[in-house]
Amino acid sequence: MRTTDRSDGALDTHAHHVLETRGIEPVPDSERYAKTRELLPTWIAANITVLLPAMGATLAVAYGLNFWQALVVGLAAPILSYGLVGLVGIAGKRGGAPGMTLSRAVFGQRGNLLPGSLIWIARWGWETINAVTGSYALLTVLNVVFGIRSNTFLIVATLLFFVVATFAISGLGISAVRTCSKWATWLFAGFSVLVLGHLVADTDWDRVFGRPAGPVSLMITGVGLIAAGGISWAPTAPDFTRYLPRTASSAAIVRNCVGGAGIVVLPLILMGAVMAVSTPGLASTADPVSFLGATLPLWIAVPYLLIALVGVLLINAMSMYSAGFTAQTLGIKVPRQWAVLVNAVISLVLGGVLMLVATSFAGSFIAFLSLLAVAFSAWVGVFGADMVRRVEYDAKALLDTTRTSAYWYRGGFGPAAIAAWALGLGSGLLFTTSDWFTGPLASNNPVGEYGLGWVATIAVSFLLYVVLPKPAVAPAAQPAKGSATMAV
Repeated sequence: MRTTDRSDGALDTHAHHVLETRGIEPVPDSERYAKTRELLPTWIAANITVLLPAMGATLAVAYGLNFWQALVVGLAAPILSYGLVGLVGIAGKRGGAPGMTLSRAVFGQRGNLLPGSLIWIARWGWETINAVTGSYALLTVLNVVFGIRSNTFLIVATLLFFVVATFAISGLGISAVRTCSKWATWLFAGFSVLVLGHLVADTDWDRVFGRPAGPVSLMITGVGLIAAGGISWAPTAPDFTRYLPRTASSAAIVRNCVGGAGIVVLPLILMGAVMAVSTPGLASTADPVSFLGATLPLWIAVPYLLIALVGVLLINAMSMYSAGFTAQTLGIKVPRQWAVLVNAVISLVLGGVLMLVATSFAGSFIAFLSLLAVAFSAWVGVFGADMVRRVEYDAKALLDTTRTSAYWYRGGFGPAAIAAWALGLGSGLLFTTSDWFTGPLASNNPVGEYGLGWVATIAVSFLLYVVLPKPAVAPAAQPAKGSATMAV
């Protein structure tokens, strides 16, 4: 495994190297040049998605929430979900390695393959959904601006273009992701001003503010629905903090993560909730990109479609960037760029199937999201509980996948972690409802009715790992060259 973890010529922004060649091996202190403020545009870019206005419309139409309730939901969801993402991100500065590599210290070298495989497969789904959304945005631009109607050839061509563009950014690595995120942040700011002007001028505000309040239970459900998407970023959070120095502020990591997400989530949720009062079809449309493109006036539809395209492209690039590390962690012995390419091909094939064969895009997304949240949440519970007791990671043991590794434990498995993860995952599924699966406890109790199966999963996994007997945390044998005491 070590032969694929290239450390020569690794990314150094001072030398203006564009290509990141470092794999899953921990970043030495001499290359920890990043700033916590760089996380703000990263998490802004990770949330620029057209699915958020559709979810905001769902709050108004399906859940019956008024403007102020949608405001509370739009504030609470990113604080809850990206607060957890930020906390997990602290592990990145402690260990300097991607999240699924640090996970070896918790689950064991072999045991980590269980959650790692599930999370990697789940990434395929995210990347497929994103590729399809991006392709729809491209098709809508061609139709709205040039009057070109969609056909099978165009569907395949736009999907191919989108996946290739995604691979170009994620293949180059962290420097390209950061640069694109900064540009996307400015684009989103300009777009937000345009939308605000449009809504202020064209909305019947008496009708918006005159709506009665919906039930509090559905507010809780709404928070759960929107927060679930954020939780899926938690296992990848260390991937974007591994270049931070060990002395970086943990509070700043969490603050920038929550702030970046909130800056986008709140206005897009409110935009959807306000627009749904006059155009309720936004909540039920199978293709929110085309729907909004046709609903908005041309002067705002074109920049809207552009930002939708850029946003989903960067979300996919971040997902694919992390998926490359996950593939390497699972033992696919190729350089990082080739590991990223594997996911690009998968998303191209699955995206083609979804666009040409599958009928319900929105239904597939919601079903996928609800099940996905449980799979990621079980890992978050165990890894988060381990972070409470572990403040450093053994760089040598992380990369040693043989019996000599300090993280081999029992036959390569961390029994407590595996048990807590499996039982948490199982208990979460009991409360989960989706188009594909309905758990026996999904109704007649608050957890199931409010869509909080993922919260139960985190709680069960966390508590089980805390109480189960675990191997003692051994001190790091040999920290990376030039390392200082690990910051908590």
